[in-house]
Amino acid sequence: MLKPQTKGLLLDTTRCIGCGACALACKERNKLPKTADDVLKDELSDKTYSVVNQVGSRYVRRMCMHCVTPSCVSACPVGAFVKNDNGPVTYLESRCMGCRYCMIACPFGIPKYEWEKKAPLVRKCDLCADRLAQGLKTACSTACPTGATTFGDRDALVAEARERFRLNPGRYNEHIYGLEEVGGTSVLLISDAKAGELGYPAVLDDTPPAFLTWRALKVIPDVVMTGAVLLGGIYWIRNRRDEVEAAEGPHAAPPKEH
Repeated sequence: MLKPQTKGLLLDTTRCIGCGACALACKERNKLPKTADDVLKDELSDKTYSVVNQVGSRYVRRMCMHCVTPSCVSACPVGAFVKNDNGPVTYLESRCMGCRYCMIACPFGIPKYEWEKKAPLVRKCDLCADRLAQGLKTACSTACPTGATTFGDRDALVAEARERFRLNPGRYNEHIYGLEEVGGTSVLLISDAKAGELGYPAVLDDTPPAFLTWRALKVIPDVVMTGAVLLGGIYWIRNRRDEVEAAEGPHAAPPKEH
């Protein structure tokens, strides 16, 4: 059986007009609350999965990059993050034990934690995985009126970026950010500026950080890793129970039987 084409997004800052339609569409699709009066001043959080910020004279989107070889997937000891064949990196909240290794591992600082909740989870963009499963585009790309966010097969998006370079000599920096960085991402970025000027990590190795994790784990006996995960899970469960009880307040002791 043939694997599905890897889907992704092409973000083009030269076409973005700062309308914020993509960010608002993301909010609506994920049923997220309003977190800023000015959509252009919003920040990524457990309640905001995609933002458009003004950086100098440009409008720049930030969201999960959906790495080809995701660090969050390799760092998670319980398999709560999954890289799907068609592109999205999704999160299985029922597996999460709250270790937050994904947040440390992500080179783009994307996963966010629900610090204010009694039983917190990790939140981030899932590239509208449910819509992709139905053959639909992402909500953000559907809402974009200018082509600043374009949805499609990753290979076709790379070709589209190069075609824009060819048709508009001198307009672009002519670097496809995410083509090779950290082993490649499903969300690609092109601009007339360099990544560092846009607020993206400027110096990233072409080798996926996940490979470094796997190499390290190979020298650790399986029994040690299994024990560490088990003990970590027990520790988290006990602490989570204590935190929930503390948040709910003391309960009256049951009456004694005579």
